[in-house]
Amino acid sequence: MRKPLVAGNWKMNLTPSEGARLIREIQSAFHDAAEVVVCPSFVALIDALETGAPVGAQDVFWKESGAFTGSISAGMLANLGVTYCIVGHSETRGRFGKLEVDESCLGYFSETDETVRLKIVALLAAGIAPVLCVGETLAEREAGNTDAVIQGQLSAALMGISSTDASRIVVAYEPVWAIGTGKTCDTPEAERVCGMIRSSLTGLVDGAAEEMRILYGGSVKAANAADLFAQPNIDGGLVGGASLIADEFKAIIQAAK
Repeated sequence: MRKPLVAGNWKMNLTPSEGARLIREIQSAFHDAAEVVVCPSFVALIDALETGAPVGAQDVFWKESGAFTGSISAGMLANLGVTYCIVGHSETRGRFGKLEVDESCLGYFSETDETVRLKIVALLAAGIAPVLCVGETLAEREAGNTDAVIQGQLSAALMGISSTDASRIVVAYEPVWAIGTGKTCDTPEAERVCGMIRSSLTGLVDGAAEEMRILYGGSVKAANAADLFAQPNIDGGLVGGASLIADEFKAIIQAAK
């Protein structure tokens, strides 16, 4: 049986001390029925780890070392004690539900399917579980391309990954149009897409598909978490803004029971 996972993606929010304080506020809601992991910014990782909570990173670079100013390797994260890492988030791919930078700056966000795959390989080698984000934009959904887009992202990211390694990967379905917008994919459609993801995984990493956890992300909140988490192919959530509010995140964690 797959154990639910609730992951909080703090994005570029909270100082190290603020993050540690938030973790201490939510730890009373942790329970054995689900895993909880918080994903702070790089500068807040150490303070978060010192609380004893499971901690993930928001990104990684695929090389072990070198002249890559500003980058963080999987080995560095593993040395700290990080156990999960988000890869391929729509925001690092330059695919925003709510654009908060000038369009002229979108080239800064240049993640590709190939760099996502390289990051997954590096994380697996370092003993860190990747949280692979996939999802479609509003234009892609309206064109009827949701399934094809996600299948393409999965295929590229998992190319050459063995079933044994794939079983350590978490997949997070995040419809881009629901990230930071307050819109949520309705529960039946979220379940349909997550079921499609599991079927696609069977073709890509047969033998691991039933073990792999699939999360829903995109405006997850206390009001909809229990309904989403009750679906057979949704094994928890990748939570954005609601993970920054102690009472809201605690209620989401409780919903994973």
